[in-house]
Amino acid sequence: MSNPADELDYGALRLDRTGQAAAFDAIGDRYDEAFPHKEGQVAAAEWLIGSLPAGARVMDLGCGTGLPTARQLARAGFEVVGVDLSDRMIELARGHVPGAVFHQADIADLRPAGPLDLGRFDAVTAFFSLLMLPRAEIPLALRTVRHLLVPGGLFALSMVEADVDDFAIPFIGRTIRVSGYLGDELREVVDKAGFEIVGESSYTYAPAAADIQPEVQIFLRCGRRT
Repeated sequence: MSNPADELDYGALRLDRTGQAAAFDAIGDRYDEAFPHKEGQVAAAEWLIGSLPAGARVMDLGCGTGLPTARQLARAGFEVVGVDLSDRMIELARGHVPGAVFHQADIADLRPAGPLDLGRFDAVTAFFSLLMLPRAEIPLALRTVRHLLVPGGLFALSMVEADVDDFAIPFIGRTIRVSGYLGDELREVVDKAGFEIVGESSYTYAPAAADIQPEVQIFLRCGRRT
């Protein structure tokens, strides 16, 4: 059953995605070229693969090109559903992972009583997708993830550690807006959204694209509290 507070909170926000999807439409395959090594992402997905039963249903939220996560999960035998705001990314993902199902949609579309109901999932991944939202929306997005999960479901999350809110940066020849938290604040936001953090890792990452600065990536392995 949906919580009316979810709808009221989303209703109070102006969801501004101006330029975000267009940037990723233009970037296309260059995204994977700019981030050729994704050890943290692969390891987080391996945690899910080792923790979930055969045939589990998993959502890759902000799936991008489908590489590596949707492909990794599909090859493990899971039922994989990918969601991304960018039409071009969805097109690429369908080519890379034909065994999965992909939807072009906004995370806000998946909220309780929202326009897109894809059912419930045993696990959700959100690798660097929530950082595309303003900070005011990130707690609502986390509550949406909790809504998508079955009781006790698993959640693998990654963010770039940074104290910024809806901040414009150059990104592979385009401009995007990003948000982030320092580690303790990120843990607090995730905890308040109804998740137990069961593991954490961090990586210092230097992207291959010249206009992207080195970054610290935080990966949280979480379980949905009942």
